[in-house]
Amino acid sequence: MRSNRIFHTVESHTEGMPTRVVTGGVGTFPGATMEERRQWFIAHSDHLRRLLMFEPRGHSAMSGAILQPPIRPDADWGVVYIEVSGCLPMCGHGTIGVATVLVETGMVEVSEPVTTIRLDTPAGLVVCEVAVRDGAAESVTIRNVPAYTDRLDAKADVPGWGTVTYDLAYGGNFYAIVDAGQLGLRVDVAQKDQLLAAGLAIMDAVNEHDAPVHPENPEINVCHHVQLVDPGSDARRSRHAMAIHPGWFDRSPCGTGTSARMAQLFTRGELPLDTDFVNESLIGSRFVGRLVGESTVGNLPAVIPTVTGRAWLTGTAQYFLDPTDPFPEGFLL
Repeated sequence: MRSNRIFHTVESHTEGMPTRVVTGGVGTFPGATMEERRQWFIAHSDHLRRLLMFEPRGHSAMSGAILQPPIRPDADWGVVYIEVSGCLPMCGHGTIGVATVLVETGMVEVSEPVTTIRLDTPAGLVVCEVAVRDGAAESVTIRNVPAYTDRLDAKADVPGWGTVTYDLAYGGNFYAIVDAGQLGLRVDVAQKDQLLAAGLAIMDAVNEHDAPVHPENPEINVCHHVQLVDPGSDARRSRHAMAIHPGWFDRSPCGTGTSARMAQLFTRGELPLDTDFVNESLIGSRFVGRLVGESTVGNLPAVIPTVTGRAWLTGTAQYFLDPTDPFPEGFLL
């Protein structure tokens, strides 16, 4: 066996969506904050993301997280989130996966019935409350960064789809939220090709003509997620298909997307604080969200979301990079 690099991972999935948690083989990235580490990684080590997320080691909907020592003194671990689409400021399903991995591998001190884990992420401090029984993580509730609504009833001229009305909200990433009914679609696996085509076209139109910019972090300045909401969804239960750049669906209900959706519903006066909100993915898996307080992001009103979901460990792995491998950064079809 020949190898230039060896990466150690714990594999998991959160309500159907993979999180490959990288526990060794990468070292500590430079930076005075986790956001600076994320930017350094994008500039200098993005080939590692492609190696671990793209085929043949990953696939077109792969997602993961790289563990780092925390920078904040009040955090237990730092995290850099990676997926096929890039290096994210925050990832809700990934955080649930990371917290589950940390508990079930003993990488944090575990207490029952609840283990609290504080994660230093590029988007800010995220607190995880892990429900533990007999050493196993039964569910994870994350207290996410503040979520806010960027715009309501915006219009985008989308080639092939006409003028599309959308809301845009932030829950750790930016999300264009669209009623699939206005496109003549339902959220059904049988219509996945049309849903994905519509989502990517809307995404391109938003970014080309009115790309969002986070008021406190100008490096967060793109919409790579479109939440296509099934007709009949409401502020108690919502079903959606989450189209993600460059061309795949989130299999989970999407934690940051659930946060953004709750911010949108709160702004519209439809979802009050301290009320459960069930968000369902294209494959039928569910997160339960809840808004537990109000805040601000820059000068914008915001809400504090929590999201509860489940994750399962699926294995451990060591990934090698042979010096003769013709795909040292993987590939995508």
